[in-house]
Amino acid sequence: MSGESEKLAEGTLISHLLELRDRLIRALIVVGIVFVPCGYYANEIFTYISDPLRSKLPKGTQLIATSVMSPFVTPFKLSFFVAVFIAIPYVLYQLWAFVAPGLYKHEKRFAVPLLVSSIILFYIGVAFAYYFVFPVMFAFFAQTVPQGVAMMTDIENYLDFALTMFFAFGVAFEVPIAVVLLVITGMVSLEKLKSARGYVLIGIFVIAAILTPPDAVSQCIMAIPMYMLYEGGIVMARVLSRMRQKAREQEEAGAS
Repeated sequence: MSGESEKLAEGTLISHLLELRDRLIRALIVVGIVFVPCGYYANEIFTYISDPLRSKLPKGTQLIATSVMSPFVTPFKLSFFVAVFIAIPYVLYQLWAFVAPGLYKHEKRFAVPLLVSSIILFYIGVAFAYYFVFPVMFAFFAQTVPQGVAMMTDIENYLDFALTMFFAFGVAFEVPIAVVLLVITGMVSLEKLKSARGYVLIGIFVIAAILTPPDAVSQCIMAIPMYMLYEGGIVMARVLSRMRQKAREQEEAGAS
């Protein structure tokens, strides 16, 4: 009897692994498909991404390539990350389709809005960094260049900096989702989050100081939206907690 149970468990594990493999392959195929046009327009994409810095450079200066391979490798690298960025919803859908069968009905009801919200917030965070943070940040840096120094940034260094900032702001905008998950899973109570506002504010400024360049402008540009999102997460958690409670009461009433 135990041997049959072990065989059944082994067969179930293998089937899950095969399904996971198939879904990962599908995700990689979609990323590859999206990468083809991105790779073709790699230089145009890099020109667009670098516009916030190029528009703030002093007259007579420009971005430079200090490596022989940089003019090709840097736009190519960027096109890959852009392809992943565009394909994120489909990749996460494949992961969701793999995990969803093991969730209860009420868990699916709350997981789907959280998944969609997390994707949208990540995109908003990246857009916020590009359209609002970069212009202010690069204008500040350009104005603080010492006399006799030409500001001519290497394209590879700029790309690494931009990708780091995009990821940092994308993750920073996930604060409401983190707050909601902490409350829904019961790890932290809503009242505890409210009473810890002061500590959270200090922690957010510390995190912003670590993730952003060492200037007060960049730190405030990240910290203020993060704290506002924290407050928004508390509101979302309160609403979802009430909805979850009502759903449980309805299920109990239907069962009785």
